[in-house]
Parts: sequence; structure tokens; C-alpha cells
Amino acid sequence: MNASRTARERVRAELIREITDIARRQLATEGAGGLSLRAVAREMGMVSSAIYRYFPSRDDLLTALIIDGYNALGEAVEQADAACPTDDFAGRWLAVCRAVREWALAHPHEYALLYGSPVPGYAAPQDTVGPAVRDTAVYGRIIAEAHQAGKLTPPPVCPPPPAVLAQDADVVRALMPGVPDDVVTRAIIAWTGLFGMVSFEVFGQFNNTITHRAELFDHNMTCLARLIGLPG
Repeated sequence: MNASRTARERVRAELIREITDIARRQLATEGAGGLSLRAVAREMGMVSSAIYRYFPSRDDLLTALIIDGYNALGEAVEQADAACPTDDFAGRWLAVCRAVREWALAHPHEYALLYGSPVPGYAAPQDTVGPAVRDTAVYGRIIAEAHQAGKLTPPPVCPPPPAVLAQDADVVRALMPGVPDDVVTRAIIAWTGLFGMVSFEVFGQFNNTITHRAELFDHNMTCLARLIGLPG
């Protein structure tokens, strides 16, 4: 009975992989809003009712794709950070920023699902939260470790954050324990700057304007590292 159950589980896992692979191809041609369980079933040669055994609704399939995307991006960022010397805080920051860009350029439709326009009628469930913060946790860890090591020296170019932001800073600080409010708000600027740069490139905003995109990206990420106070 155990062997039979294991075989069934393997078959189920393989079918789920096939379904999500086809769905990712659909993202490239139809966009997230056009994702269709019936179309996936048709491509698999499966009756449409059978696919609902694996994904009861389109939203369940979207959730699986979103979780897979966040985990893939998070893994790329974690590996990039792990490959750097732990005390090279600026180098770690640049490495993880490059990992985001490289993953996004290699998987533009999955990136669009994660960071593009919301899918009408879809609300991401709590299951997506953990995978979604894998990459952010790495950025926060770099900043927190630099702060703990006494290597964080933010330049005096920004005014103090408004007092009303203190509660929001406390929420973000869960990812970078001990870091002061001023650095937390600078980190938010840096994170949004990172994804803004990546989104501009992925979605074609640099077309006919910026030719040396990798060089501009590295320069801007280095500027953001300096803003946070990471040592150069």
C-alpha cells in the first residue's frame, strides 16, 4: 500500500509540474488574465473536469505559479548572497541586486506576474507571503549585519523620516532587527529603486534610450548602497 501511494504521489507531482509548465507558457502568450484551466487541459489531452482534481480553480493555479515564482527568485537571491564573503556588505548587496535583474530578464512573464499589473478579480492568499519575502529577507539581513558590525554609515543627505512613519518602520524592521528608522526608510527607497530599475528594463521603458543597461544598473545599485550606508 505504501509503494502504491508513493507511485500515485509521484504521478500527481509530475502532472502538477506539467500543468504549471503549460500555464507558464500561457502567461507568455495570453497574460495572467487569460490563464485558462480548460486551455491547459486541452493542451495536455485531458478532459477539463480532470484538471480540477489538481487545481480547483484558475486562482489556485495562479497562486501556485506565484509561489513558484517567488521561490525561484528567492532562491536566486539567496544563492547570490551565499557566494559572497559575509563581511563584504556592499558586494553582497550588488550581487543580490544583479540576481534579481538576471532572474527577471530570464523569466519576464513570471516577473510580470509577480510585479506587474494585478490580475483582475484575483486576491493573493496568505500562502504567498512567506515565498514573497524570501528575497527581501536577504536584503534586510545584509543591512542588519552591516549595522551590527558597525559598518553602516549612512551619509547625511536625507532629512529624518516623519514621526508618522515610525509604525511602518517597525513592521519593516522585522526583516532587519536593530536598524534605526532612518536606515529602514532608506532601505525602502533602495528596494523600490531596485525593482523600479528592473521593471523599466523588463517592460521596455529603456528601449531607444538606454543602451548600456547593465552598467547603468550596477551604477544605480551602488548609489543606493551608499544611500543606505553600506561601505564601498
